[in-house]
Amino acid sequence: MSPGLLLLLLCLAGCVLAKDPDVDCLVVHLKYVSCSWNKQGPPEVNYTFQSSFSTNTPIDCATYMSENNINVGCNQSYEDLKSTRFSEFTTILRHGNQSITKVHHLKNKVLLEPPVNLTVKNGSDFNLWFYWNQTTLNCFENEVRYRINNNNWEYNTINSRRHFCINLPSSRSRYELQVRSRIENSCGQSEFWSPWSDPVVWRSNNSTDINQMTPAVWSPVLYTVGAFIFIILVLALLHHERVRIIPITVVPKPSPLVTNIEDCLQYSKGLKGNFKAFYNEPACPVREYCPVSQSDSESSGGSSLSVTTDQTDCSVSMPVDKSDAESSPRSSSTSAILVSPQEDQFASV
Repeated sequence: MSPGLLLLLLCLAGCVLAKDPDVDCLVVHLKYVSCSWNKQGPPEVNYTFQSSFSTNTPIDCATYMSENNINVGCNQSYEDLKSTRFSEFTTILRHGNQSITKVHHLKNKVLLEPPVNLTVKNGSDFNLWFYWNQTTLNCFENEVRYRINNNNWEYNTINSRRHFCINLPSSRSRYELQVRSRIENSCGQSEFWSPWSDPVVWRSNNSTDINQMTPAVWSPVLYTVGAFIFIILVLALLHHERVRIIPITVVPKPSPLVTNIEDCLQYSKGLKGNFKAFYNEPACPVREYCPVSQSDSESSGGSSLSVTTDQTDCSVSMPVDKSDAESSPRSSSTSAILVSPQEDQFASV
């Protein structure tokens, strides 16, 4: 490749790569217009800047912003930007015979300053109230974000109010809140939110801290001390007040028909044997006597007999009819009947 052709290709590449700086403008807090032309990198030369709304005569930049002695932006003040921002805004960059002109629409490109003087108060309704001051008096909306104990942020849009309420906050939690603003829809809603305000922090001591957090370490300590005191009180109570448990047997309800006295009485083993039934009592022999003479027997026909009872040997003499004696398979001379002493008494009678 010839040196001339190589030089031509380098010039074409340089022309393609060399782009004109792009100017970007923003209305800052409705006070001035801030324009910059260094988004594609710092320019190689110092440009002069002029701007105007509508068809007005362009005016030179009042305040340049520079980096390494190279102009990279300009802040241009205008009166009544609240209404003039709806008009077209024209910017001109000049360097020697080169000029770069661009038309901007700044209606939705307004950047407000963040709210200031954030305060917090625990109200009489047991809710947490946050207050702040707004630098813009009207045509704005606010957005708040808050978090509890450094958890994720929660967002809420509250229009033009200058306060925010958190219902029934926990006394064991830490609340942190920030606010930002922008122009609302009725005044030409802006695409840009202001930076977040300085955070305000609330804890159970009802204090307001900025960018500071104290770890909640008192809760575990209080729980430990409370448990220790409770154990000591329980031990002291058990030492001085001993609970005695005395078992008392249940007395059975007496039955109207007592069949066994052993079920109702409590007695020793020696006494218990005296209540056992004993059926091996001595038998009382019964003998038949016939002390009647033969003459009397003949006169009476042999039908009457006398009965004698021996109290010593429990013997009983009973009259027996001869007909009965003869019909009995047993010996007619003697008949023995076993009776108990109680029955003997009834027999003697």
